[in-house]
Amino acid sequence: MFDMTDRVAVVTGSGQGIGRAIAWGLADFGCDVVLNARRIDDLEVTAGGVRERGRRALICAGDIRDFSDTIAQRAIAEFGRLDIWINNVGGSDDKATRALVDTPDDVFRSQLELNLTSAFQGCKAAAKHMSDGGAIVNISSGAGTRGSPSTGPYAAAKAGMNNMTQTLSLELAPQIRVNGVAPGPVVTEAFLETLTNDAAKLAEITASIPLGRNGTPDDIAAAVVYLASDAASWVTGQLILVAGGRTHRTVNYVPKGAS
Repeated sequence: MFDMTDRVAVVTGSGQGIGRAIAWGLADFGCDVVLNARRIDDLEVTAGGVRERGRRALICAGDIRDFSDTIAQRAIAEFGRLDIWINNVGGSDDKATRALVDTPDDVFRSQLELNLTSAFQGCKAAAKHMSDGGAIVNISSGAGTRGSPSTGPYAAAKAGMNNMTQTLSLELAPQIRVNGVAPGPVVTEAFLETLTNDAAKLAEITASIPLGRNGTPDDIAAAVVYLASDAASWVTGQLILVAGGRTHRTVNYVPKGAS
């Protein structure tokens, strides 16, 4: 059920971190992968890993905003088909944290554009070029499922993504399945940069996770592989929270034995 041999997948934001793990995970199960990020050097590393797994890789470097349809066209031209689309691009070009009411309008718009509008454009491109039986997976965030002090624009964009996922799952059924994955705290370069490499803050976050550890990019890739494969052929419109048991109810979780 997990065999995806010769299917073609687009993974945006696949230069490093979670996106790279997703690309490699899909290649492990037989996909040829179209890779997108802004930094060509990072993409070359990801492409090398795809090829080491015996699959083909196509690099489409550039800012994903207003670029999705071009990526889809290049995938069809190179591989003749498009089966899977992973909207993984996200984050923030503005690393400052602030209250929502103190957020400049241009920063708020930028967050929506990067985290929501780009995924909307990706979903449109996928729906336009994808054959029946395709799968779209949107990478959301646990922040989009609860109030998120200090990161409000990002959380609002991800909450919008979650609703968009549900809407598209109804509008595109039964031809295309649309699901989401919401990672909890996953230690990547971008995650550590957001924490300004604060070891104490990282330890505090780790302590709030019932399963006792932070996530890895492979944890997220595993969920994406499931949703992209025939193992999830009767699953659409769902958001899988991959967060070690951490939810809006357990953010202040205290492990057993802790004071």
